[in-house]
Amino acid sequence: MRLTYRTIDKAMPMRLNEVTKMEKQPLKTGSKNRFYILMLTFLVALVVADGTITRFLIKNQLGVEANPFLKEWVKSDILLLLKLVGATASAFILWYVYKRSPKLAWVITWFLIVVYVSLILWNLVAFYITGIQIF
Repeated sequence: MRLTYRTIDKAMPMRLNEVTKMEKQPLKTGSKNRFYILMLTFLVALVVADGTITRFLIKNQLGVEANPFLKEWVKSDILLLLKLVGATASAFILWYVYKRSPKLAWVITWFLIVVYVSLILWNLVAFYITGIQIF
């Protein structure tokens, strides 16, 4: 059996199968992983903030819950716990997706961040429209 070599650097020849293994592996950079973890943490915080603002609006009869699945949960204290657990579970699922398909995970995460920022802004507009003094 004859081994074929490919030279990447003049000082370090490598076998071809080692080179192809290196090319197939995704580039592992810590800063990209840390930034994605920061994005997931921000997404979880947005979900909890949305639940907090929604609960405040409904408790003070300034708004209604549009989600039919959460209508009954909004009035109880368990809503924020459900939001926190659900958002954290979703973040772990997105992290799993990120390890297999980073581009897909980035698109999904950015989409969800935009959606939740929009929801929070929409809820904050309710404060402005109703003229309620928060502080």
